[in-house]
Amino acid sequence: MTRKQCKACPWKVTTDPHQIPDGYSVEKHENLAGTIADPGSINIRQPLRMMACHESKNDRPITCVGWLVHQLGEGNNIALRLGVVTGRVDADVETVGPQHERFEDTLPACSVKKKRKA
Repeated sequence: MTRKQCKACPWKVTTDPHQIPDGYSVEKHENLAGTIADPGSINIRQPLRMMACHESKNDRPITCVGWLVHQLGEGNNIALRLGVVTGRVDADVETVGPQHERFEDTLPACSVKKKRKA
């Protein structure tokens, strides 16, 4: 069954990250940059890092739909594509509404402005 993107997914243009349920941490969100592949690259020595949906449980994480669609598309995450082809990753998902084009766009404006000044 197709899994739909959750209501407060940070990949949705309409989502204010500060409204994500169960507490929001800018620091944790920024650390997710490590899940974003360099487009078209593959490093077989490192495990595939995936962004979990904030609605999933710590002991049973599920992949974030917005992240998955981005990394399979524009992100050109080769390791993730191999995971889908081999059946390790379920890509039967559907986004809802307009999506951010880059990971940086999912962060709150204050975080992005701070990084640009550095």
